[in-house]
Amino acid sequence: MKGILTYFKGDRVIWTVVLLLSIVSLLTVYSSTVTLAFKFKGGNTMYYMTKHAIILAFGLFFMYLASKLKYTYFSRIFQIALYVAIPLLFITLFFGENINQATRVLKIPLIGLTFQTSDLAKLTLIVFLARQLSIKQDVIKDFKAGFLPLLVPIVFVVFPIMPANFSTAALVAVISLVLLFVGRVRVLHILGFISVLVVVFALIMFVLSLMPEGHQWRYPTWKKRIETFFDKDKKEVPYQVEQAKIAIASGGLWGKGPGNSTQKHFLPHPYSDFIYAIIIEEYGLIGGAFIVFLYLVFFFRAIRIALKSPTLFGKFMVIGMAFSLVLQAMINMGVAVGLLPVTGQPLPLVSMGGTSLWFSSLAIGIILSVSREIEEMEKRTLEEGVINTEAEPVLE
Repeated sequence: MKGILTYFKGDRVIWTVVLLLSIVSLLTVYSSTVTLAFKFKGGNTMYYMTKHAIILAFGLFFMYLASKLKYTYFSRIFQIALYVAIPLLFITLFFGENINQATRVLKIPLIGLTFQTSDLAKLTLIVFLARQLSIKQDVIKDFKAGFLPLLVPIVFVVFPIMPANFSTAALVAVISLVLLFVGRVRVLHILGFISVLVVVFALIMFVLSLMPEGHQWRYPTWKKRIETFFDKDKKEVPYQVEQAKIAIASGGLWGKGPGNSTQKHFLPHPYSDFIYAIIIEEYGLIGGAFIVFLYLVFFFRAIRIALKSPTLFGKFMVIGMAFSLVLQAMINMGVAVGLLPVTGQPLPLVSMGGTSLWFSSLAIGIILSVSREIEEMEKRTLEEGVINTEAEPVLE
């Protein structure tokens, strides 16, 4: 075991969390895709499990490769990648594949996987902002020299995502604002930007409400979800929310056991958006609490890495990556238990998916890369200290 661990550099606790979440993912995806297998694959229950296992294996491989690369290289790589990601967002908006009445993805030629360009844009924007915040610390309080250059890429990423995927656009906006706050941007500037976002969003909603049906983007869906969520009488509960609550209630404290979920036959997307409800049904509140615990441990260790990072770029990048993953996880779980409106955000490293899982893996790999650099730095410092101590003359 010790020999294997020597190949996995970086925070061992994070590696352990990744391993545990991967195991939960494989077990739950296998259980929750049974209905899908009988509907589309003639009862071959191993099909989706095998496909997910391969995607997960590639994700872990990408994580490993990213953890081996010096983290400062990502600064230049993702600065270039952002200029690729933004045009891809506009291409997706106008020419993307229509899934669930929204053009959110592009199809990758040859392999047939769908590629959610917002995942690439989110990752590249975090690294780009981390780089710019570290460079502009001397002028960060100045609106024109410090704040405005950071604002432009955020706007160009958030607004192309919003028409088809409002929840992801909001997620990217929140992550960006947190990074700006951590990066010592003036709070007054941040509050001003939030005010502008709210006003622009309200105007867009007002204009869409006046448009004829068929030209309102996803306005009717957003409106219905928000109205239903804030309906005090709960006269109309969304079908998927109702089924998720049944799954959670029937799970009890210890759950029904692996593979014994019944709501997976009724719950839409039990392998992605509502996979947390299936986890609680099969593993109980104890299992659900354990998943929350794993994400909190991951976030704690990531913040610890950020605090130890020798560069501001490393600090900001780790905070952005960790906050992005954990916030997305909390949103997914909050939707499953009825605390938040339905959003469609997957559970990182657990939900069945394609490129979204790969980008989550890459984000964790970048965090591990910073951690590995810290370990090597501490090791060199310790060795130099030992050498210097041994070299000192002994005074009689």
